[in-house]
Order: sequence, then C-alpha cells, then structure tokens
Amino acid sequence: MVRSRHGKTFIIAELSANHGGALETAIASVHAAAEAGADAVKLQTYTADTLTIDCSSEIFQIKQGTLWDGQTLYSLYSEAYTPWEWHEPIRNATLSAGMEFLSTPFDPSAVEFLESLNVNLYKIASFEIVDIPLIKLVAAKKKPMLMSTGIADLATIDEAVRACRSVGNNDITLLKCTSAYPAPPEDANLATIPNMASTFGVEVGLSDHTIGHAVAVTAVALGATVVEKHFIIDRSIGGPDASFSMEPAEFRQMVDAIRTSERAIGSVDYSVQGASAKNRKFSRSLFVVEDVNEGEELTYYNVRSIRPGDGLHPRYLHEIVGLRASRSIRRGTPLDWSLVLR
Repeated sequence: MVRSRHGKTFIIAELSANHGGALETAIASVHAAAEAGADAVKLQTYTADTLTIDCSSEIFQIKQGTLWDGQTLYSLYSEAYTPWEWHEPIRNATLSAGMEFLSTPFDPSAVEFLESLNVNLYKIASFEIVDIPLIKLVAAKKKPMLMSTGIADLATIDEAVRACRSVGNNDITLLKCTSAYPAPPEDANLATIPNMASTFGVEVGLSDHTIGHAVAVTAVALGATVVEKHFIIDRSIGGPDASFSMEPAEFRQMVDAIRTSERAIGSVDYSVQGASAKNRKFSRSLFVVEDVNEGEELTYYNVRSIRPGDGLHPRYLHEIVGLRASRSIRRGTPLDWSLVLR
C-alpha cells in the first residue's frame, strides 16, 4: 500500500493541466508542492487522440453545466494534456524533491510509456473505471492501484475491484470522489468511506474537487488513507482546472490540518494522560468543610464532595456519614480513612 513518509495519510498534488503550457512552470510546481508538504505529484498521461476523436458533432460537445461547456472533448484535451516528453524531467524533479511520482494512464500506450519511466504506482481516473481491459492491463503490473469512483455505482466499483484481483493484484485503494468541478461539499457523502473499506476489504481515500480543505480533513477523520487534490502554483496562469485547484499556501494549510487530524485521531485509549492526568487534581473528593472535634459524628453538613481531588473518592460519602472523627479535624482538610473511626 502507498504510505506517506510524513504521516498516516498519503497526500497527492495533482498537477494535471496546471502548467500553463510551460515545462518550467511544471517543474516549479513540483518544487512548490514539495515545500507545501505533498507526498507525491501526479500527472495524467494521454493525448487528445488517445481519449477521443476530433469530431465537432453534438455528441462530442460539452454541455453538462461544467466549466468547460462550449468546447468539444478533443479541444479540451488538446489544451489540458501534459506533453509526454515532459514526463521524465517532471519525474526526475519529483523524485529529487523526495516525493513519489505517479500518473493516470488512459490507454495501453500510456501504460507502456509509464512503465518505461519505472513508475511505482498507478491511478485509474473516475471516467475510466468502466474500462475493465485497461484496469486489468495496469493491475497486471503488480503495482499499487488507486481507483477513483466518481461516476461508479456499487456494481461498477465491484467489477473494477474484481478486475484487479483477477490478475493477482490486491493492492487497491479506492478513492471516494465527486465528479463535479468544483464539487459541492453536500455531495461528498464521506460516510461512504468506512463502508467502502469494509465492503471491499481495501484501503479508501479521497480524490477531492471541493473548494478548501474541510472535506479532505473530514475524510481523514473517517479513515481515508490517501488524499488527492489539484495543485497549481498560481491560479492566475489559468487553465481548465485552475479554479478548483489549490495554490501552495492553501495546500500547506490542508497538509497541516490533515497532520493535526491524524494526531488527534490517535488510537483507542481510555487512560488519562498529559494535561488531563494533571488536571485530575481538580476533580471532586471528600473534604471536611466545618471544624470537627475528636469523636464528633461526620455528617452531610461537615463532610462534602468538593474540588480539588486530594481527599477520599466521593463514592465513600454515604459510608463515611454516621462515623466519628478519630481526632480533631480543621475545616478544609481532605478526608482520609485515618481520620475516621471504623
């Protein structure tokens, strides 16, 4: 399974189309992602011709109420793709910065190309989760598989997981995903994360298209072990994904919030530790609250349960009342068994 070197959650900076058409910007983005605390940088490996065909008929036009309405699929992918000759220098920069490099292949030629770059893990995009031959081809490489589930119902996810396992790959992380750009938080349905983990017996993470980091942090609290977020060095460079991508300072805030969440989740532990243990002194206990003479009866008037916690446990109050003092006791004395005739 993929594991972060910095915490429990493997945090991916999705570079995608956020390079403005310049390799220099892509390389600078890699270094910015490292500074922002990313564990990995992810690309998408395709060309417009490996994803679709150049056709302007209505069926190939985008009109789904998205950021990209009015374009054809071919024109969008031509704008958004990362040139394959950039992959190696981006990979080298990523590895040099101490991060993992991965990509999403969209056809067999991309898989072959990424194998030549010795990638250590693969991502299947939401819209490719139905491409069972592609999933089997990638899974057969016996490397960790991340699969986004944005357009998938339960049966579709099951078929994709079975496809991986059919070629001997059980190293699967499903990514809860909402395929909207940006995605409204109310559509995230993060309660699915622990259910998905138990249903399929796999790790589960989040591919997040919401604005901000609240959804990502909540996902970690619910058991997500991977978080993927679109990353851009500066939204002013524009591009198809810029509006819902995080700039470095925002990404850093998300990383820090996730790491804080990890520490807060901790483990199942009923012991009292740290500041809580010290503050037990201020819990309640039994005190003598009026001067008591030797042999005088202890009553609900002269013995009470109050703060701090230096006296007998309050559970003994009813047992103490009616007994007599073994010696004179001044008001404000924590009660102890040695002060009681039994």
